[in-house]
Amino acid sequence: MSFKWYKKEKTGLNGVGFVALASSLLLSTGLQAKGELNIYSARKESLIKPVLDTFSEQNDVTVNLITGSADALLSRLRAEGDASPADLFITVDAGRLHRAKDAGVLKSIESPVLSANIPSHLRDDEGYWFGLSQRARVIFYNPETVSPSELSTYEDLVNPKWKGRICVRSSANIYNQSLVASMIDADGHEKTQAWIEGLMSNLARPPFGGDVDLLKAVGAGVCDLTLANTYYYGRLGQSDNPAERAVYQKVKLFWPNQGEGQRGAHVNVSGAGLTAAATNIDNAKLLLEFLTSQASQEWYAHVNNEYPVVSGVSAPEMLAPFGQFTSDTISLSTLGENNREAVEIMDSAGWK
Repeated sequence: MSFKWYKKEKTGLNGVGFVALASSLLLSTGLQAKGELNIYSARKESLIKPVLDTFSEQNDVTVNLITGSADALLSRLRAEGDASPADLFITVDAGRLHRAKDAGVLKSIESPVLSANIPSHLRDDEGYWFGLSQRARVIFYNPETVSPSELSTYEDLVNPKWKGRICVRSSANIYNQSLVASMIDADGHEKTQAWIEGLMSNLARPPFGGDVDLLKAVGAGVCDLTLANTYYYGRLGQSDNPAERAVYQKVKLFWPNQGEGQRGAHVNVSGAGLTAAATNIDNAKLLLEFLTSQASQEWYAHVNNEYPVVSGVSAPEMLAPFGQFTSDTISLSTLGENNREAVEIMDSAGWK
């Protein structure tokens, strides 16, 4: 495994139209901090560093960033224990945030700003972690072979009409594990296992690749349907690669479970928590609050193609054409609590 240290550079936010946004990224508390802040981030540098640079400039805080894989960074936090230099752990998926809490590498904080800005189901109820952006894991389809009128719910993907028409990625993927964890909460153990067995019987080929690979497979006619996170789709629409933009144009998004009385589309978060070894606690708290300001949330939406956790912020441009949707409001802590059961069911039901 490898890690990279990045010192903050005073470059502001990148991208057309974001000069004004950078200047408007003001700390919600109005306080000015000094000193430094050490972050372990499972998010790629390009998806977090610009907004960290803006925070750094506006608050005279030197931000030191380590990037790496989520699992490797969690292992590093465990190994370092009280000697860890990290103040904040930033990662993706509530399942991983729950693992960090269970591992004892996070500690709780209280913040009226975070409590006011972030809906309760998108943060830990004990203050160990906070969702900073949302992504939905939904159905994508090829409109040349599938009519949206044929689509309805996650549960309907076991319908025999989809035999040989679905692609999915491996059960080892945390995004799939969290989707199954949400279904355990909604449908129970036995129905969820039956759903996985039915889904596996409808695959066009064994599980493979990542979300972008799956979207490309639908566009290429390898399969007619897939499950993927919305931000991957949005990135294809913004890609400099004409072939990837063509996939965005060819493949369409469908919001499942939108009917009356249904739970809504499954959503998850990228998020962060204060580390148990944190020493720069005030700066860490200020950064978390800063990341839930309206301007920061707009940056997440329009640069990262993720949905805001704060109300009143518009949807990502590449996803806006698909309209508003009803999301599942299950407490995302449940996704972590159900993770082991989800993995066990996936294994026994044959999701490789």
